[in-house]
Amino acid sequence: VIVSASGMATGGRVLHHLKHYLPDERSTILFTGFQAGGTRGADLVAGAERIRIHGDDIPVRAAVENLSMMSAHADADEIMGWLRGFRTAPRRVFLVHGEPHAGDALRRRIEHELGWDCCLPEQGEEIGL
Repeated sequence: VIVSASGMATGGRVLHHLKHYLPDERSTILFTGFQAGGTRGADLVAGAERIRIHGDDIPVRAAVENLSMMSAHADADEIMGWLRGFRTAPRRVFLVHGEPHAGDALRRRIEHELGWDCCLPEQGEEIGL
């Protein structure tokens, strides 16, 4: 058993472990939590047959599993509960993490239920505070 911070399997020492164990059908690669689209982690969870690591195409023969219930990310209800605990509403809420469609849904919910100004800044967008 090797425990390694996987992130989304986009970098770090986990890549060396994956490169070594993915081709071995006796191995299981176990992710704990959300894997963002477009990452190696998401591709593996989705059933990719090959993954590119360090310029090499690595065959996936290991079992790949995901314990999605182990995610450290809060869901929308948990975030709304946390926001409702504020004594004073912020001037503006910035949503900067997560998938775009989910972020937009949460933005609309914050605006509708709390009446707060909320936005999803674009990558590289500058906003004066």
